Amino acid sequence: MNLKSNFKKDLEKEQRLQILLDCYYKTHLHNYTFHRESDLKKQLKGIDLVLTQRKTNISYNVDEKAQLDYINDDLPTFAFEISYFKSDKIRMGWLFDTKKETHFYSLVTAIYEDEPNKFTSCKITFVNRKKLLQFLSEKGIEENTFHHSDLVHGKKNIPQLHHRKQGYLYLSSNNKVEKPLNLILKLDFLIEMGIAKRLT
Repeated sequence: MNLKSNFKKDLEKEQRLQILLDCYYKTHLHNYTFHRESDLKKQLKGIDLVLTQRKTNISYNVDEKAQLDYINDDLPTFAFEISYFKSDKIRMGWLFDTKKETHFYSLVTAIYEDEPNKFTSCKITFVNRKKLLQFLSEKGIEENTFHHSDLVHGKKNIPQLHHRKQGYLYLSSNNKVEKPLNLILKLDFLIEMGIAKRLT
């Protein structure tokens, strides 16, 4: 099987999506100003966007994560990357990476393309990274809890989470070149727990 990276195609999709996202941010984040981060080093630290509270002038780093593989589909879950393969080595994914300076994830789902080459609507869920990591730690889910070598391709239920209501593991070893191990979490569950908030 030839697994190729769709980097250029994904970049073009991301740029189109940014137009829609900026429109949503301007409409819904009345108490904040925002600017996009163009510095690649900062982007690699998990900063795509900086939100600044108008009254306090306090800034928050936002990492945008979009379900660009599922256009015109509304999934109730989101994949949080625990680890992945690169150059035949297992690397730490963005979820537990302590070098990331992210305060919030902006999770973009239900991305619809009702016009050719134009994204027309989506859902945005803001996740408080600190609260998420604290919740996972209390559940005994941390960086070294699960290992690639112990798993096979596909879904794996874990005792820490209810697989239908909360979440589960998923290893994409057969269909993705990076073979990511993801923690799949239900967005409504994160909202109920006070870890996330729906923007749109």
